[in-house]
Amino acid sequence: MPKVAVGGTFQYFHDGHAKLIEKAFEIAEDGKVHIGLTSDEMLSKSHDVDNYEKRRTRLLQYIKAKGYPDDRYEITKLNDPYGPTIEEDFDFIIVSPETYPVAVKINRIREEKSKKPLEIVHVEYVMAEDEIPISSTRIAKGEIDRHGRLRRHIEH
Repeated sequence: MPKVAVGGTFQYFHDGHAKLIEKAFEIAEDGKVHIGLTSDEMLSKSHDVDNYEKRRTRLLQYIKAKGYPDDRYEITKLNDPYGPTIEEDFDFIIVSPETYPVAVKINRIREEKSKKPLEIVHVEYVMAEDEIPISSTRIAKGEIDRHGRLRRHIEH
């Protein structure tokens, strides 16, 4: 049974986040998905981010709406970029282009600890209507909604 890790801040839970979570459950099959959710203490974003509990609630709402059973996932508070992935055994880590370098570093640390590397599953960005990736930063600026629909004309 595969053990799969995926992590993030999951602010403005958007279609890109959904794609990461769905891929994690797909790869896990009958195994378990461990979702690392960034703690309030770890955040240093340029825009306001909801507190941990609000973000956790939205994440749980999505997971429950998708019908994933409670015993197929676990949400862990991340106080560092690696969470349990450098100590515990995992089979896969699901990443976006933005978080790929963190997965590479996790595998380097695991190698130093004589642990088997995680198989890195790279999930491409979900593009907004303007073919620019959906991101929480763009949503915070009011450029797009969480599905990538343009909210106002953007000057280039």
